[in-house]
Amino acid sequence: MKTEISTKNAPAAIGPYSQAIEVNGMIYTSGMIPINPQTGELVTGSVEEQARQALSNLKNLVEASGSSMDKVVKTVVFISDMEDFGKINAVYEEFFPSPYPARSCVEVARLPKDVAMEIEAVAIK
Repeated sequence: MKTEISTKNAPAAIGPYSQAIEVNGMIYTSGMIPINPQTGELVTGSVEEQARQALSNLKNLVEASGSSMDKVVKTVVFISDMEDFGKINAVYEEFFPSPYPARSCVEVARLPKDVAMEIEAVAIK
């Protein structure tokens, strides 16, 4: 059985998908991009500012599920320019305690709204 997870503290789903789903004590999030959930506006500042907003959205979603960032076991990070990896990685490290989750990071041709990054996660409850 799956349960939908939703919060106003992360960007609303704008299509036929859920912000996150819980199944058997596991939380699977959709990709979070740097949208300010209170205003609905895209954060268009530096790559660090975009990363911080996307990760804040992810944190809010994970916490709304009843989990926490220390229970995230896997992330997938999509970035539009691999040259930004170091900057994004430095912000990423602010959000996750050691031991860090397993992670994949890939450069993609384009992300929604032409943002610098998108991140999704799997967490235990």
